[in-house]
Amino acid sequence: MANKTEKSQNMPNGHLHELFVDELRDILGAERQLLKGLKKMASAAISDSLTQAFENHYAQTEGQIERLKQVFQSIGLSARGKKCKAMEGLLEEAEEIIDSFEDQTNLLDAALIAAAQKVEHYEIASYGCLVTYAKLMEHREAAELLGATLAEEKETDNLLTDIAMKESNTGQAA
Repeated sequence: MANKTEKSQNMPNGHLHELFVDELRDILGAERQLLKGLKKMASAAISDSLTQAFENHYAQTEGQIERLKQVFQSIGLSARGKKCKAMEGLLEEAEEIIDSFEDQTNLLDAALIAAAQKVEHYEIASYGCLVTYAKLMEHREAAELLGATLAEEKETDNLLTDIAMKESNTGQAA
């Protein structure tokens, strides 16, 4: 432990190192958990555009997991995730939504988007903090990699809003 503490104290804002690593492990676990949830949401979606959005985000999430592995490597650690209780709860809520609205096709996609955007907002908050920590500790490569993922999460959130406004929330689903 002394070596870890000593190393952390030698970097700018080293007091953040342990928190940074814990948050990295949490979001790695969250992304892995999300893969299962995205499959379920894609299967439940009514509109082709929402199904496609979930399938695209699945592929994107696989890439984000690989990027997280690179982040761990860039700071000299092995990529090890942990169970993310927040993601577990968000995905349980998504399953409840599917069960509650599966017979109401005019509402199901809107409800799925609401559940998916809660996930996106959790991810945006997590990656936003991680980017900040990485910058403060001058982990440039990690900050760049995490920033790319943050941008993707924001794009996905915007896409979900577009689908909601053009289709799901207006009853115009294809």
